[in-house]
Amino acid sequence: MLSFVRGKLLVSLLVLLTVSLVGFALLHLSGDLAATLAGENASAEQIEEIRRSMGLDRSLLAQYASWLTGAARGDLGTSFFTRETVFSLFMARIGTTAILAVCALVVALTISLPLGMLAALRPNSWLDRLVSSLALSGQALPSFFLALMMVSIFGVTLRWLPVSGSSTPLHYIMPIVVLAVGAIPALMRLTRSGVMEVLEQDYIRTARSKGIPTARIMLNHAMRNAILPIISLSAVQLGTLLGGSVIVESVFAIDGIGLLTYRSIQRGDFPVVQAMLMFVSAAYIVLTLLADILNAWLDPRLRQKR
Repeated sequence: MLSFVRGKLLVSLLVLLTVSLVGFALLHLSGDLAATLAGENASAEQIEEIRRSMGLDRSLLAQYASWLTGAARGDLGTSFFTRETVFSLFMARIGTTAILAVCALVVALTISLPLGMLAALRPNSWLDRLVSSLALSGQALPSFFLALMMVSIFGVTLRWLPVSGSSTPLHYIMPIVVLAVGAIPALMRLTRSGVMEVLEQDYIRTARSKGIPTARIMLNHAMRNAILPIISLSAVQLGTLLGGSVIVESVFAIDGIGLLTYRSIQRGDFPVVQAMLMFVSAAYIVLTLLADILNAWLDPRLRQKR
Protein backbone atom coordinates (compact mmCIF):
# COMPACT_ATOMS: atom_id res chain seq x y z
CA MET A 1 0.00 0.00 0.00
CA LEU A 2 2.83 2.40 0.83
CA SER A 3 4.50 1.89 -2.55
CA PHE A 4 1.13 2.46 -4.23
CA VAL A 5 0.72 5.80 -2.43
CA ARG A 6 4.31 6.87 -3.24
CA GLY A 7 3.77 6.17 -6.94
CA LYS A 8 0.53 8.15 -6.96
CA LEU A 9 2.15 11.07 -5.13
CA LEU A 10 5.01 11.25 -7.63
CA VAL A 11 2.65 11.27 -10.59
CA SER A 12 0.47 13.92 -8.90
CA LEU A 13 3.44 16.23 -8.31
CA LEU A 14 4.58 15.88 -11.92
CA VAL A 15 1.08 16.68 -13.19
CA LEU A 16 0.82 19.73 -10.93
CA LEU A 17 4.22 20.99 -12.10
CA THR A 18 3.23 20.55 -15.75
CA VAL A 19 -0.07 22.38 -15.23
CA SER A 20 1.69 25.28 -13.50
CA LEU A 21 4.17 25.65 -16.36
CA VAL A 22 1.57 25.46 -19.14
CA GLY A 23 -0.83 27.75 -17.31
CA PHE A 24 1.90 30.30 -16.57
CA ALA A 25 2.97 30.35 -20.22
CA LEU A 26 -0.59 30.68 -21.58
CA LEU A 27 -1.46 33.52 -19.21
CA HIS A 28 1.66 35.45 -20.20
CA LEU A 29 1.07 34.85 -23.90
CA SER A 30 -2.57 35.98 -23.68
CA GLY A 31 -1.61 39.65 -23.81
CA ASP A 32 0.72 42.40 -22.66
CA LEU A 33 0.28 42.54 -18.88
CA ALA A 34 2.23 45.76 -18.57
CA ALA A 35 -0.02 47.53 -21.10
CA THR A 36 -3.11 46.24 -19.28
CA LEU A 37 -1.87 47.57 -15.96
CA ALA A 38 -0.84 50.90 -17.42
CA GLY A 39 -4.21 51.62 -18.99
CA GLU A 40 -5.31 52.79 -22.41
CA ASN A 41 -3.82 56.30 -22.21
CA ALA A 42 -0.39 55.26 -20.95
CA SER A 43 2.70 56.21 -22.91
CA ALA A 44 5.30 53.73 -24.13
CA GLU A 45 7.68 54.94 -21.43
CA GLN A 46 5.13 54.34 -18.70
CA ILE A 47 4.40 50.84 -20.01
CA GLU A 48 8.10 50.05 -20.13
CA GLU A 49 8.58 51.34 -16.57
CA ILE A 50 5.78 49.08 -15.32
CA ARG A 51 7.27 46.16 -17.23
CA ARG A 52 10.62 46.68 -15.49
CA SER A 53 9.14 47.23 -12.02
CA MET A 54 7.02 44.08 -12.27
CA GLY A 55 9.86 41.98 -13.63
CA LEU A 56 7.94 41.39 -16.86
CA ASP A 57 10.98 42.32 -18.95
CA ARG A 58 12.72 39.07 -18.00
CA SER A 59 12.45 35.89 -20.01
CA LEU A 60 9.37 33.74 -19.51
CA LEU A 61 11.46 30.93 -18.03
CA ALA A 62 13.10 33.29 -15.53
CA GLN A 63 9.70 34.65 -14.48
CA TYR A 64 8.34 31.13 -14.05
CA ALA A 65 11.34 30.04 -12.00
CA SER A 66 10.89 33.06 -9.74
CA TRP A 67 7.17 32.39 -9.32
CA LEU A 68 7.71 28.67 -8.67
CA THR A 69 10.35 29.40 -6.03
CA GLY A 70 7.96 31.74 -4.25
CA ALA A 71 5.04 29.32 -4.56
CA ALA A 72 7.14 26.56 -2.99
CA ARG A 73 7.56 28.84 0.04
CA GLY A 74 3.83 29.63 0.12
CA ASP A 75 4.25 33.02 -1.54
CA LEU A 76 1.78 33.20 -4.44
CA GLY A 77 2.53 36.84 -5.17
CA THR A 78 0.66 40.10 -4.67
CA SER A 79 -2.45 41.33 -6.42
CA PHE A 80 -1.66 44.00 -9.01
CA PHE A 81 -4.73 46.02 -7.99
CA THR A 82 -5.48 45.52 -4.28
CA ARG A 83 -1.78 45.12 -3.33
CA GLU A 84 -2.81 42.37 -0.92
CA THR A 85 -1.09 39.01 -0.93
CA VAL A 86 -2.85 36.42 -3.07
CA PHE A 87 -2.72 33.96 -0.17
CA SER A 88 -4.66 36.30 2.13
CA LEU A 89 -7.23 36.99 -0.61
CA PHE A 90 -7.81 33.27 -1.07
CA MET A 91 -7.92 32.42 2.63
CA ALA A 92 -10.58 35.08 3.22
CA ARG A 93 -12.85 33.51 0.59
CA ILE A 94 -12.07 29.78 0.38
CA GLY A 95 -14.49 28.90 3.19
CA THR A 96 -17.48 30.26 1.29
CA THR A 97 -16.60 28.40 -1.89
CA ALA A 98 -15.89 25.17 0.02
CA ILE A 99 -19.32 25.35 1.69
CA LEU A 100 -21.00 25.73 -1.70
CA ALA A 101 -19.06 22.87 -3.29
CA VAL A 102 -19.38 20.35 -0.43
CA CYS A 103 -23.08 21.04 0.14
CA ALA A 104 -23.77 20.80 -3.60
CA LEU A 105 -21.99 17.44 -3.78
CA VAL A 106 -23.96 16.13 -0.78
CA VAL A 107 -27.23 17.21 -2.41
CA ALA A 108 -26.18 15.66 -5.73
CA LEU A 109 -25.27 12.34 -4.11
CA THR A 110 -28.47 12.31 -2.05
CA ILE A 111 -30.55 12.63 -5.22
CA SER A 112 -28.48 10.72 -7.79
CA LEU A 113 -27.67 7.55 -5.82
CA PRO A 114 -31.28 6.52 -4.99
CA LEU A 115 -32.54 7.46 -8.47
CA GLY A 116 -29.68 5.60 -10.16
CA MET A 117 -30.33 2.51 -8.04
CA LEU A 118 -34.07 2.55 -8.75
CA ALA A 119 -33.44 2.94 -12.48
CA ALA A 120 -31.02 -0.01 -12.39
CA LEU A 121 -33.61 -2.19 -10.65
CA ARG A 122 -36.20 -1.47 -13.35
CA PRO A 123 -34.34 -1.08 -16.67
CA ASN A 124 -36.35 0.18 -19.63
CA SER A 125 -39.28 1.06 -17.37
CA TRP A 126 -40.97 4.45 -17.16
CA LEU A 127 -38.82 5.21 -14.11
CA ASP A 128 -35.65 4.37 -16.01
CA ARG A 129 -36.70 6.60 -18.89
CA LEU A 130 -37.59 9.39 -16.47
CA VAL A 131 -34.19 9.18 -14.78
CA SER A 132 -32.43 9.18 -18.17
CA SER A 133 -34.46 12.22 -19.26
CA LEU A 134 -33.63 14.08 -16.04
CA ALA A 135 -29.94 13.29 -16.47
CA LEU A 136 -29.95 14.50 -20.07
CA SER A 137 -31.85 17.67 -19.19
CA GLY A 138 -29.57 18.47 -16.26
CA GLN A 139 -26.46 18.00 -18.40
CA ALA A 140 -27.79 20.18 -21.21
CA LEU A 141 -28.96 23.02 -18.94
CA PRO A 142 -26.30 25.77 -18.66
CA SER A 143 -25.58 26.72 -15.07
CA PHE A 144 -25.76 30.47 -15.73
CA PHE A 145 -29.20 30.08 -17.36
CA LEU A 146 -30.54 28.03 -14.44
CA ALA A 147 -29.08 30.55 -11.99
CA LEU A 148 -30.75 33.47 -13.75
CA MET A 149 -34.07 31.62 -13.94
CA MET A 150 -33.97 30.84 -10.23
CA VAL A 151 -33.15 34.46 -9.41
CA SER A 152 -36.06 35.62 -11.57
CA ILE A 153 -38.58 33.14 -10.14
CA PHE A 154 -37.64 32.59 -6.49
CA GLY A 155 -35.83 35.86 -5.84
CA VAL A 156 -37.66 38.53 -7.82
CA THR A 157 -41.15 37.17 -8.54
CA LEU A 158 -41.92 35.04 -5.46
CA ARG A 159 -39.43 36.76 -3.14
CA TRP A 160 -38.78 33.52 -1.25
CA LEU A 161 -35.00 33.68 -1.31
CA PRO A 162 -32.34 36.44 -1.32
CA VAL A 163 -30.69 36.90 -4.71
CA SER A 164 -27.18 37.98 -3.69
CA GLY A 165 -24.67 37.77 -0.88
CA SER A 166 -23.83 35.03 1.61
CA SER A 167 -24.71 36.47 5.02
CA THR A 168 -27.41 33.89 5.92
CA PRO A 169 -28.04 30.19 5.15
CA LEU A 170 -30.89 31.23 2.84
CA HIS A 171 -28.37 32.92 0.56
CA TYR A 172 -26.75 29.54 -0.15
CA ILE A 173 -29.86 27.63 -1.24
CA MET A 174 -30.06 28.73 -4.89
CA PRO A 175 -26.30 28.55 -5.58
CA ILE A 176 -26.13 25.07 -4.06
CA VAL A 177 -29.08 23.88 -6.15
CA VAL A 178 -27.53 25.25 -9.34
CA LEU A 179 -24.19 23.55 -8.65
CA ALA A 180 -25.89 20.29 -7.64
CA VAL A 181 -27.95 20.15 -10.84
CA GLY A 182 -24.72 20.21 -12.82
CA ALA A 183 -23.26 17.29 -10.84
CA ILE A 184 -26.32 15.04 -10.66
CA PRO A 185 -26.44 13.70 -14.28
CA ALA A 186 -22.98 12.09 -14.33
CA LEU A 187 -23.39 10.60 -10.84
CA MET A 188 -26.85 9.27 -11.66
CA ARG A 189 -25.77 7.64 -14.93
CA LEU A 190 -22.69 6.06 -13.35
CA THR A 191 -24.74 4.71 -10.43
CA ARG A 192 -27.28 3.20 -12.82
CA SER A 193 -24.72 1.55 -15.07
CA GLY A 194 -22.58 0.33 -12.17
CA VAL A 195 -25.48 -1.20 -10.27
CA MET A 196 -26.89 -2.81 -13.41
CA GLU A 197 -23.53 -4.44 -14.11
CA VAL A 198 -23.27 -5.76 -10.56
CA LEU A 199 -26.85 -7.08 -10.58
CA GLU A 200 -25.94 -9.35 -13.50
CA GLN A 201 -23.24 -11.15 -11.51
CA ASP A 202 -23.70 -14.73 -10.35
CA TYR A 203 -23.42 -13.97 -6.64
CA ILE A 204 -26.39 -11.59 -6.93
CA ARG A 205 -28.48 -14.34 -8.52
CA THR A 206 -27.41 -16.66 -5.71
CA ALA A 207 -28.45 -14.09 -3.10
CA ARG A 208 -31.83 -13.70 -4.77
CA SER A 209 -32.33 -17.47 -4.92
CA LYS A 210 -31.79 -17.60 -1.16
CA GLY A 211 -34.70 -15.22 -0.68
CA ILE A 212 -32.65 -12.27 0.55
CA PRO A 213 -34.73 -9.07 0.31
CA THR A 214 -33.98 -6.75 -2.62
CA ALA A 215 -33.15 -3.82 -0.35
CA ARG A 216 -30.56 -5.87 1.50
CA ILE A 217 -29.04 -7.11 -1.76
CA MET A 218 -28.76 -3.55 -3.03
CA LEU A 219 -27.13 -2.17 0.12
CA ASN A 220 -24.92 -5.09 1.18
CA HIS A 221 -23.90 -6.44 -2.22
CA ALA A 222 -24.67 -4.23 -5.22
CA MET A 223 -23.66 -0.83 -3.86
CA ARG A 224 -20.58 -2.16 -2.05
CA ASN A 225 -19.20 -3.33 -5.39
CA ALA A 226 -20.48 -0.45 -7.51
CA ILE A 227 -19.24 2.26 -5.12
CA LEU A 228 -15.61 2.39 -6.33
CA PRO A 229 -16.19 4.33 -9.59
CA ILE A 230 -18.71 6.54 -7.77
CA ILE A 231 -16.03 7.52 -5.24
CA SER A 232 -13.66 8.45 -8.07
CA LEU A 233 -16.32 10.46 -9.89
CA SER A 234 -17.37 12.21 -6.67
CA ALA A 235 -13.79 13.38 -6.18
CA VAL A 236 -13.69 14.74 -9.72
CA GLN A 237 -17.10 16.38 -9.29
CA LEU A 238 -15.98 18.11 -6.10
CA GLY A 239 -13.02 19.55 -7.97
CA THR A 240 -15.36 20.63 -10.76
CA LEU A 241 -17.67 22.32 -8.25
CA LEU A 242 -14.77 24.22 -6.69
CA GLY A 243 -13.63 25.45 -10.09
CA GLY A 244 -17.10 25.87 -11.55
CA SER A 245 -18.17 28.25 -8.80
CA VAL A 246 -16.86 31.16 -10.89
CA ILE A 247 -20.11 31.55 -12.85
CA VAL A 248 -22.44 30.78 -9.95
CA GLU A 249 -20.72 33.12 -7.53
CA SER A 250 -20.73 35.86 -10.16
CA VAL A 251 -24.49 35.54 -10.75
CA PHE A 252 -25.36 35.49 -7.04
CA ALA A 253 -22.64 37.99 -6.02
CA ILE A 254 -21.16 35.60 -3.46
CA ASP A 255 -17.75 36.73 -2.29
CA GLY A 256 -15.86 33.48 -2.77
CA ILE A 257 -12.79 32.59 -4.79
CA GLY A 258 -14.97 32.18 -7.89
CA LEU A 259 -16.09 35.80 -7.86
CA LEU A 260 -12.54 36.88 -7.02
CA THR A 261 -11.25 35.01 -10.06
CA TYR A 262 -13.94 36.46 -12.33
CA ARG A 263 -13.02 40.01 -11.33
CA SER A 264 -9.31 39.25 -11.64
CA ILE A 265 -9.78 37.93 -15.19
CA GLN A 266 -11.69 41.06 -16.14
CA ARG A 267 -8.92 43.40 -15.02
CA GLY A 268 -5.94 41.19 -15.85
CA ASP A 269 -4.80 40.52 -12.29
CA PHE A 270 -2.35 37.80 -13.31
CA PRO A 271 -1.11 36.60 -9.87
CA VAL A 272 -4.68 35.91 -8.69
CA VAL A 273 -5.67 34.11 -11.90
CA GLN A 274 -2.51 31.99 -11.78
CA ALA A 275 -3.19 31.11 -8.15
CA MET A 276 -6.78 30.12 -8.98
CA LEU A 277 -5.53 27.91 -11.79
CA MET A 278 -3.13 26.21 -9.40
CA PHE A 279 -5.81 25.87 -6.73
CA VAL A 280 -8.27 24.16 -9.06
CA SER A 281 -5.56 21.91 -10.48
CA ALA A 282 -4.29 20.98 -7.01
CA ALA A 283 -7.86 20.32 -5.86
CA TYR A 284 -8.44 17.94 -8.76
CA ILE A 285 -5.13 16.16 -8.18
CA VAL A 286 -5.46 15.86 -4.39
CA LEU A 287 -9.09 14.71 -4.53
CA THR A 288 -8.33 12.17 -7.25
CA LEU A 289 -5.34 10.93 -5.27
CA LEU A 290 -7.45 10.50 -2.14
CA ALA A 291 -10.12 8.68 -4.15
CA ASP A 292 -7.50 6.33 -5.62
CA ILE A 293 -6.08 5.60 -2.17
CA LEU A 294 -9.56 4.96 -0.75
CA ASN A 295 -10.45 2.68 -3.65
CA ALA A 296 -7.18 0.77 -3.22
CA TRP A 297 -7.92 0.35 0.46
CA LEU A 298 -11.44 -0.93 -0.29
CA ASP A 299 -10.29 -3.19 -3.14
CA PRO A 300 -6.74 -4.62 -2.64
CA ARG A 301 -6.70 -5.80 -6.27
CA LEU A 302 -6.18 -2.21 -7.40
CA ARG A 303 -2.84 -2.03 -5.58
CA GLN A 304 -1.43 -4.58 -7.98
CA LYS A 305 -2.36 -2.58 -11.10
CA ARG A 306 0.81 -0.54 -11.39
